[in-house]
Amino acid sequence: MKVLVTGAAGFIGMHTIEKLLARGDDVVGIDNLSTYYDVSLKRARLERLSSKANFHFDLVDIVDHETTADVLRKHKPQRIIHLAAQVGVRYSKQNPQSYIDTNLHGFAGILEYCRQQAIEHLVYASSSSVYGGNTRLPFSEHDNVDHPVSLYAATKKANELMAHTYSHLYRIPTTGLRFFTVYGPWGRPDMAPSLFAAAILAGTPLNVFNHGKMLRDFTYIDDVVEAVIRVLDKPATASSDFDSNSPDPATSTAPYRIFNVGNSTPIALMDFIATLEKVLGKDAKMNRLPMESGDVPATSASTVALNDWVGFQPKTSIDDGIEQFIGWYRRFYDR
Repeated sequence: MKVLVTGAAGFIGMHTIEKLLARGDDVVGIDNLSTYYDVSLKRARLERLSSKANFHFDLVDIVDHETTADVLRKHKPQRIIHLAAQVGVRYSKQNPQSYIDTNLHGFAGILEYCRQQAIEHLVYASSSSVYGGNTRLPFSEHDNVDHPVSLYAATKKANELMAHTYSHLYRIPTTGLRFFTVYGPWGRPDMAPSLFAAAILAGTPLNVFNHGKMLRDFTYIDDVVEAVIRVLDKPATASSDFDSNSPDPATSTAPYRIFNVGNSTPIALMDFIATLEKVLGKDAKMNRLPMESGDVPATSASTVALNDWVGFQPKTSIDDGIEQFIGWYRRFYDR
């Protein structure tokens, strides 16, 4: 089939497109090559895709609804994987407008296109950040998520609400995926694995928040992509047992679903750093700092619903994942 992937030059976007192309799909990718982090990495990802058959790329900003719609009408995708977003919890305190523009205004344009063109299925990136102030672990899609602690989280929760509205009004199948700390080769330089690897190799101190007392559900990129594509292949449906007197946040009378995509084996931050030290063969120096506002001490995903829906349970161990990540990191950055 023909699939549109927004955020094509992004970390998850590139890997998802590779998997789609490998199985024979036609893929249209769009991206605005935002300067939030090093554009040369994004261009390198696109270069990796450019030689592959059945791939077409357009430089488009989803905030520009008219141009985005023109590109989509030209290519006529059957299904959409929407990964484009302004990311980062901490950056949302510095530049909130970029989150409003891309994550809300941009997403609204994608939903409108889905309505106008009767798209078969919209799969979109949500985030574990939506769990916000929740402290009961593991996080479940059936939990209430009305207490975000960052603007980034609030925009992702808003995306889920917007998608539900379009699923309800126009019967568009939509599925939101709450990603949990994705890492691996070609990963973002602003995330912990790259930041920590760079600091350890340079002999500079890591900034370790909450004095290291953090727990994260690190999820390897190959597992994430497998989940995305399995979900893409099974459009959301209405839940036959939905009870409006006791509504389940994860399902609906509309063709709407929400799933966690996590490894289900949360790792203590200090253990994660120890694994990096072992693979790099070098000890880390650390600045132990208080918790930052907008951050949370722990994340852990229940993936029972995902397994029930598409028969998949992410399984890559942190040891294997870090080995693969560091191998790529040393080659790409020549370190």
